[in-house]
This record gives sequence, structure tokens and C-alpha cells, in this order.
Amino acid sequence: MRIRTMARSRLELRRAGIMVAVPAVALALILGGCSAGDDDYSNGATGELGTTNDINPKDPSELREGGNLRLAVSALPENWNSLSVDGNDAEIAAIERPMMPRAYRTDAAGKLTIDTDYFTDIQLSSTNPQVVTYTINPKAVWSDGSPITWEDLRSQAAAMSGVDKAFLISMTFGFDRVEKVERGVDDRQAVITFRQPYAEWQGQFAGEAFLFPKSVTADPQAFNKSLVDGPSLSAGPFILQSLDRAQKRIVLGRNPKWWGDTPKLDTITFSVLDSAAFVPALQNNEIDAVGLGTIDDVRTARNTPGVAIRRATSNLWGHLRFNGAPGSILEDARLRVAISRAIDRQGIVTAVQNGLVDNPKPLNNHVYIQGQEGYQDNSLPFDPATANRELDELGWKQNGPFREKDGRRLTIRDVMYNSQGWIQIAQIIQQNLAQIGVELVIDTRPGQGLFTDVIQPGNFDVAQYSLVGDAFAIGDLPQQFAYNPGDIQGNYGRIGSPELNALIERTTSELDPVKLVEMANEVDRMVWAEGHSLPLYQTPGLVGVRADLANYGAPGLASYDYTIIGFVK
Repeated sequence: MRIRTMARSRLELRRAGIMVAVPAVALALILGGCSAGDDDYSNGATGELGTTNDINPKDPSELREGGNLRLAVSALPENWNSLSVDGNDAEIAAIERPMMPRAYRTDAAGKLTIDTDYFTDIQLSSTNPQVVTYTINPKAVWSDGSPITWEDLRSQAAAMSGVDKAFLISMTFGFDRVEKVERGVDDRQAVITFRQPYAEWQGQFAGEAFLFPKSVTADPQAFNKSLVDGPSLSAGPFILQSLDRAQKRIVLGRNPKWWGDTPKLDTITFSVLDSAAFVPALQNNEIDAVGLGTIDDVRTARNTPGVAIRRATSNLWGHLRFNGAPGSILEDARLRVAISRAIDRQGIVTAVQNGLVDNPKPLNNHVYIQGQEGYQDNSLPFDPATANRELDELGWKQNGPFREKDGRRLTIRDVMYNSQGWIQIAQIIQQNLAQIGVELVIDTRPGQGLFTDVIQPGNFDVAQYSLVGDAFAIGDLPQQFAYNPGDIQGNYGRIGSPELNALIERTTSELDPVKLVEMANEVDRMVWAEGHSLPLYQTPGLVGVRADLANYGAPGLASYDYTIIGFVK
């Protein structure tokens, strides 16, 4: 999954709603702990994910020609190759989405339809062996005018296969199961044959898995480094118009080679802002849309002339990631589980979402999110008494306010993006853990470099960040929960077991949808037992948007059509 680093992570999710580090909206969802006071906005804040979205739908004929959609991000991309470890970020995906090809569109329920701008037909041609045939739109070209061909798909499949470890991939997207990619009836058709079944084959060039040109995926050097300073070829309704590092501003403009419907907007501008400036920027008419995570945010948006509040339960969820790497203080799974039992997740979600949603509940599954088929509660209960006993049994003895073992204090460092919402959540966790003799140190960091320089190398004991979901969940299981020391992908906590790896392998091979859900929940139960990470909440998905902005807002699982986003006449 992708992460989103603000209340963001880099994040990540899938059909079941897992992660892709993350989203992907270029909107920061700043989560706070403000109380509702006399205001209660919960009755306006959405039902379950997958039931609806709220984007102010308008026919293109009702929209003005031209205009600039202004959005905010927390940092410039570390790497514009969103398939790479360094580019596996929801904000990067949000910036690139108007520019890059993918195979499917999704609706609010995650239902797939072929994106015919890029592919005229996609067929599961055979199940034994599994064969998928992609027929490319004959009009589809890269931004230099060169055709998109089967070789682009073949090159990406090879790069993402995991065979050559020099390719620093974020995840395999099931290409580790592909035997070959061949030319079909002509250069505009690719035939993919699998050596073993892959349940979510439709997500290989969809969701957050954009199709990149073969020049980017041909060799490790190009894959890892060629897009560090900016994108190369693209193939969407928009292209990169300018990248101003001094002003920290990215502008996308209309693609003159675009063969589809002409976009209504002239430009889309992404400006880097501090998280505390997002909502004030909306209020001051400096940006056009932003996530609203607190009652104060909602009040501000509601009282700002020309701003509407869109509502559709978000596929963004916050969590706590443990570091179980060899030599780390949380290396022992029993210690991680004991600490997990002592964290009051219901207390956190109540503090964060009180007044924003009816009856706030914590997220109780790592694979599926609330409202999606397959979601069930497999969580560890809040049980500080059991946590105390387990810590005693592990030899961590109380010495004054905190526990010690072999002369080492039980102190864990909690790393997070420097936003007030994350800090408030950390303070609740800090209070919870102090009750069982565990010291939590809050370590805030800026957004730039948070994942490349801190989280990926494992410079944390626990880390708070969010994961973002799209229509594919199972394909993310190897990325987040399988542990291969030479290829950690998104498993930044370096936690797992051969048994969990084997179960994930069987699950991602299961083509029966009923069995698939059963096996995915078995994976989730094993992930809880490992003390891998702790889901906290699913965000309510309140977005402040210019009232005259159409076909944009709170999308749920739906993908945007960037040709019809615009401003009402």
C-alpha cells in the first residue's frame, strides 16, 4: 500500500482496503483531539466506505473552460517513480495520477471498469495457466509522441518481479508470479502468462501501480534514480509544466499530445505547505481543497464563504508501526503484544473523532477497512492488567515509574510527522503506557525525508503514519507483512515469520473469492499475534472544497476523471 506522511503516510491500501505508503488525495488529513463542544457534525459525516462519495458531480457542459486547481502537499517528491521504495508515497501518487496511465477506473464501491483511454480490452484469457491479455488503445502515446506498446508492460513486469534485487521496488504487485510477457497480435497487445495464480491480477497496472515507460524500468539505475529530480515521459491529460524547488511548487498543464477528452482545467498546482497552514490556506483562498480532521477545522471551513464540506468515509487510516528488527528494544513479539494490549485505541478514536462521526470505533483489521466485504474484528482487546502481567513474565520489572531489564529502561521512541494531531495521539499513548511502566518518548520530524531518511532505515522504535487504500487489498500483503531481510519493501518494522510468509503466499494465490476472504482474515489474525502494527482509526473523510469546484472532493474508493474536474460556470 501507499503511505501518507501527514496524518499522512506514504503510504497504501487495496480492494479490501489495505494500503498503498498510501491515497490518495493531495489533501492532508490533520487529525486532532479537539472535543466537539456544542457542535456535532457527525450526522453529516458519511456511512460506510463503499456506499457513496461526495464530489459535486456536474456534466462537463456545466463547467467553465480553464482554471487552476490549487492543492497542497507536505513535501516535494523524493522520487517521481512511485513504483520505487523512495517514491512509494501517497502524495507522490496524487501528483502523478493526472499524468500516468493505468488499466482500470474505480467507482465509490471499488467496482472496476477498463480505462479505455489506455486499454480497449483486458481479458483473463485462461486460468490454467493464468493468462491475461491487454489490448492498448491505438491512440495512446507517451508525452514525446512515441506509442505505448507491449514492451512497456514487459519491461515493468521484469523490473517489479523481484528477481533483480538491484531494482529498489516498493512491492512486486504479483509480477513475481509472472512467467513471461509476450507480444500479442501487434505491438499494441501484451499477453501475460503466470507461472502461479495471482488473485489480484487486475491491480498490476491499476490503483497506484501506474504504467511507466520502458525507459524508466529498463535497468536498476534508471528505475532507482532517473526520476529523482522530476518525471520523464508521461501519458495523461496533464503533464509537468513546471517544478520550482525554491518556491516548492509543482504545476501540471494540459498535455498537447493527449488523445482523450480535453480537460476543463488549464492547470493543477501543488504547493508545499506546513501541515498547520493547510486549513488557513483554504480559508485565505490560497488552495481549493483540504482534508478536515478536527472540529476546529470543520468550523473554519463552514464559516469560510465559498467553501463547501464534502463527506465520504475515507480509505485513509492511521496506525502505529513497531520496529522488531534484530537488536531493537521491541525485537520480542511478546513484548510488542503486551504493549499493544495497553494502548486504548477506543480512547484514541474517541478523542480524535468525537463530534465528527457517530459512535467512533477503532479500526480492527489490518487487511480490510470498515464497510468493505471481508472486514471483521480480529483485534487484541485493551487489557492493561494482562499487559502488566506479561511484562513481569518477560523480566521487565518496575523500578520507580518505569520498568527495567538487565539495567535497561523500557523506553521506546515514537517517531512521527510534526503535526498537532499526531502529537495529541502520541500523548494519549504516552499516558496509556506510563500506566504499565513503559516510557514513550515523542520524536517529531519534518515531512521532507521522513520515510527515506528515518522510517525506511528503521530509525524508530514505533512510528505513527497513515496508509491509504484503493480497490485492491490482497496484493499488498507481501509488501506490508511478509518479511524477507534482503527485501523489506513496505515492512519497515522488519517483523514477520516463515509461517506468515507461507500463509501470505497461499492467500495471494487463491482465486476463489470466498476462500480468499477467509485466508486474508487468517493473515490478519497472525499479524495481530506478531505484534506487527496497531491499526488506530479510519478517517471520517471530511473535505473542505471550493463550492464551485465540481467532480472533486471526497471520492471514497472512486478514481477521479481529471478531464471533467473544473469550476461551475
